[in-house]
Amino acid sequence: MKEMSAVDWRGRPCNADKHGGMKAAVFVLGLQAFEMMAIAAVGNNLISYVFNEMHFPLSKSANLVTNFVGTVFLLSLLGGFLSDSYLGSFWTMFIFGFVELFGFILLAVQAHVPQLRPPHCQMVDEHLCEEAKGYKALIFYVALYLVALGSGCLKPNIISHGADQLRLVNKDSNKLSSYFNAAYFSFCTGQLIALTLIVWLQTRYGMDVGFGVSAAAMLVALISLISATFLYSNKPPRGSIFTPFAQVFVAAFSKRKQICPSNTEMLHGSQNSVPNPNHLFANNSSNVANLLHTDKFRFLDKACIKIEDGSDRSESPWRLCTVAQVEQVKIIMSVIPIFACTIIFNTILAQLQTFSVQQGSAMNTQITKHFHIPPASLQAIPYILLIFVVPLYELCFVPTARRITGMESGISPLQRVGTGLFIATFSMVCAALVETKRRNSALHRNEIVSIFWIAPQFLIFGLSEMFTAVGLIEFFYMQSLEGMQSFLTAMTYCSYSFGFYLSSVLVSLVNKVTSSSSSSSSTSSGWLGDNNLNKDRLDLFYWLLAALSLINFSNYLFWSKRYSYHPSLSKLQHQLDLDNHNVNGDPSKNHIKQGDLPLPPA
Repeated sequence: MKEMSAVDWRGRPCNADKHGGMKAAVFVLGLQAFEMMAIAAVGNNLISYVFNEMHFPLSKSANLVTNFVGTVFLLSLLGGFLSDSYLGSFWTMFIFGFVELFGFILLAVQAHVPQLRPPHCQMVDEHLCEEAKGYKALIFYVALYLVALGSGCLKPNIISHGADQLRLVNKDSNKLSSYFNAAYFSFCTGQLIALTLIVWLQTRYGMDVGFGVSAAAMLVALISLISATFLYSNKPPRGSIFTPFAQVFVAAFSKRKQICPSNTEMLHGSQNSVPNPNHLFANNSSNVANLLHTDKFRFLDKACIKIEDGSDRSESPWRLCTVAQVEQVKIIMSVIPIFACTIIFNTILAQLQTFSVQQGSAMNTQITKHFHIPPASLQAIPYILLIFVVPLYELCFVPTARRITGMESGISPLQRVGTGLFIATFSMVCAALVETKRRNSALHRNEIVSIFWIAPQFLIFGLSEMFTAVGLIEFFYMQSLEGMQSFLTAMTYCSYSFGFYLSSVLVSLVNKVTSSSSSSSSTSSGWLGDNNLNKDRLDLFYWLLAALSLINFSNYLFWSKRYSYHPSLSKLQHQLDLDNHNVNGDPSKNHIKQGDLPLPPA
């Protein structure tokens, strides 16, 4: 892989005194905060609009929302591919930012013009409401998926583009940790404003006003991005990132009958010596060529077998690959089981954005005589919790755990992910218990319980998200190489995508199974087949998710105990730990030897 240098918006080499740095990264943080504000306000209250205004049935509405959110995250793969291969991060964000803005505008127009929506009626009381069809449904879906396309292609590029401002021009690189903290704060701030102020505006003044505010927030986000065009240091696109991966599988398959040599030095491009740390951390050089050979997935090593036929003819890259190229593929394959174990976690998140919102709508939302809390605003609880808990985690838990484990981060990323997966189970247990209480109170005592009864399930999930979501990002970052960061970041978002898609499948499957096996009229349409939660069995669905979450946690324990960090990447992390102990860049003040740092446990 060729060495890449930073360029300005015209493709000229960057000036370290003029381009990049925290002054440029701040504008990217503005883009993240306002874009998150816009998309979160739509996604987190979309089920109310789809159900009450477009008149889709409740189960179909829930599936529509989860499919939309899943598509947003799945399209992050497209955004990462276009950025790394053809457009670069800045132009990818610029183009698809305007695509997302147009989608918000189209949603606002449809919500404002009555002729573009079905006639108004109460879905809970009347079962003959006209569902949006024809051109009305077409406008809605086009607008919604323009938003999904734009937001999905933005997501994997925002954080990486901001980090590039600190890394590519070899200045402020010691502020990377501070930048990631600021980026996470921007994310939480955008979510909080969306789930409180904008959701309140949607409830108070209508969804057209809410969609309009989202469009305005997106416009501000684009202004923030464009304002620093002349300041950005950009990473040039490097061609298709999938071609080298495909070459490994094609070469390994074509040589499937070959026998791997017992001496790995005979493999093409083998390098088993310890790489030079100074070279590994050069800002403009790739560490891919320094990957050491591992014994995992040995069948892929056949791609590195050089055929000796006595001729000087060189083999095609589709028939002969280097060890470093094969090791990149091994890294991706190694993290897939860990990635897969977080899908159920995001399926639980999908319930908090769909059925839990409808659950809150069936409860007493009155806070004061003149104020009712919007049910969707309860989704702000995890982010309020995270703003306070994350600093406590960093200041209190990490130092304590560090003294016990000897690790700089207190516990390993995989241990952090597992903790969150275990806690998430109790979110669904709590949700099931509360729904049982709400349903029994409504049916047997004709009482409406307070909406604050469902707050604990949001609080518990917020705590689990602090462990799992952040731990997963940290894990992928530790396992990423130069040129792979965007792809692995996109894999994190794909976990969200698959989780939301799985939610849609589960809802449809549960309805099909329970409707065919139910004999009572109250559940003849399935656990989630009625538009009235008092007739549905949402509590049983929550119990099912709690059981699946516990099984998933057991599966995660199996894979995480068998996962081993790549030796090259472990050495990179050790060198980073050493650098963190340097004072003002003076190595003489570093009292920790590299050999004293243990390999990070799984």
